Amino acid sequence: MRKKILVIEDEPSIAENITYALATDGFEPVWCGTGQEAMVRLGGGGFALVIVDIGLPDVSGFDLAREIRRTSPIPLIFLTARSDEIDRVAGLELGADDYITKPFSPRELTARVRAILRRAGGNGEAPPVDTNRVAAHFRIDEDGRKISYHGVPLDLTRYEYRLLLHLVKNPGRVYSREQLMDRVWEEPEMSVDRTVDTHVKTLRQKLRAVRPDEDPIVTHRGEGYSIKASR
Repeated sequence: MRKKILVIEDEPSIAENITYALATDGFEPVWCGTGQEAMVRLGGGGFALVIVDIGLPDVSGFDLAREIRRTSPIPLIFLTARSDEIDRVAGLELGADDYITKPFSPRELTARVRAILRRAGGNGEAPPVDTNRVAAHFRIDEDGRKISYHGVPLDLTRYEYRLLLHLVKNPGRVYSREQLMDRVWEEPEMSVDRTVDTHVKTLRQKLRAVRPDEDPIVTHRGEGYSIKASR
């Protein structure tokens, strides 16, 4: 069965290019030009992913994303003519899985759609946070900025704490290095290459010091990192 993709874009020429590329790549695109229509469509369910233009005529794409996120973890890609760093970071902080700036290659867009759906487990739904499974190994004290692993408090630097917190609160979900940089680091554009890899390495050392037989951080080659969702 072809996966349905909701395309929310008010410019017909751009929407036509997107829907054609998606259909050619084996998806079933559904186009709407306003946020109001999009919420009606989403109410019917059945969509695997949403592509949202930030500059809609009736509502900000950011506001629409907030509304979607209140009820659904469905994967979401922002589409915009603006390339400002603050917009990109704001979009990702709202829970977007990717952010594409116009003009763009429709082929690149469909490739990103496929990559996101693979990370989401292939069914279009991001794995929900399962606090019971997190609690089996980790304990989080956000007020004290502490994380314990198998009952042992971890001695973490600021960014080790923020990185592990983000992964632990989203078990099973794969995040690329770029997504982790944007969501964890305060100035991601100032950080050097391999920063995420270095912090993952030190986190693994600290976790293995507690349980040498376990490695809860999973490396997904070419995609990124996740925390094991199962016990």
